[in-house]
Amino acid sequence: MKFLILTGKRILTVLCCLVCGILAVMIAFHGVEAIRASSNKRLIPIYCVKTDEKKIAFSFDAAWGNEETQTLIDILNKYNVKTTFFVVGAWVDKYPQSVKALVDVGHEVCNHSNTHPHMPKLARTEMTAQLTDCNNKIKNVTGTSPLLFRPPYGDYNNALIETVKSSNMYCIQWDVDSLDWRNPTPNDMITRVTTQVKPGSIVLFHNGAKNTPAALPKIIETLQGRGYQIVPVSQLIYKENYAVDNTGMQVKTS
Repeated sequence: MKFLILTGKRILTVLCCLVCGILAVMIAFHGVEAIRASSNKRLIPIYCVKTDEKKIAFSFDAAWGNEETQTLIDILNKYNVKTTFFVVGAWVDKYPQSVKALVDVGHEVCNHSNTHPHMPKLARTEMTAQLTDCNNKIKNVTGTSPLLFRPPYGDYNNALIETVKSSNMYCIQWDVDSLDWRNPTPNDMITRVTTQVKPGSIVLFHNGAKNTPAALPKIIETLQGRGYQIVPVSQLIYKENYAVDNTGMQVKTS
């Protein structure tokens, strides 16, 4: 009968093998956890921009009616303000002349989906189709493909933001909501917007809200009086070398 005699050298070798095995298991486990954590990271659209400049953006969502669009164009022209209109593809089908009128006076027309669905409920192929169909409709009228996308209902998930990015577009939300869709009084809207705006803010309005035309002139006068420059969203955001923090603030990284 043979007996295994463990010398000090052999014991040390066995212990080293055990330690190496344990370390390998731990490294593999943490690697899996890191991948899992990365895949579960919540992606955030751009809600506002960190800047020292007194620069902000106005944005208007256009999905349904069109009664106030020309009135808004006239008011914005009076104050030499250029903005961003996020339009639904179906709205472009109904009102191509309004789309052209917006672009003709210097506003940017961007993507708000093709049919205004809850995007996170869609498969990625359907998300892409919503973006592409709306982009094509806008380009057919304006000659330019949109750079920006705003999710209908402000509803998004990681898959949507990744799909938007893969389409070479930027996903845009807002940090100041006029709540004009609730039909507040013009004075309430003026107070709400002018007290919440800060450098880098993106303000949300709607083209079909009945009291927005009454509130808009005073909002513009007040903010311009404070030294704010109102620009389209694409002129406010950073296009490269940026990060978006957990509040949705876009920050320049270099």
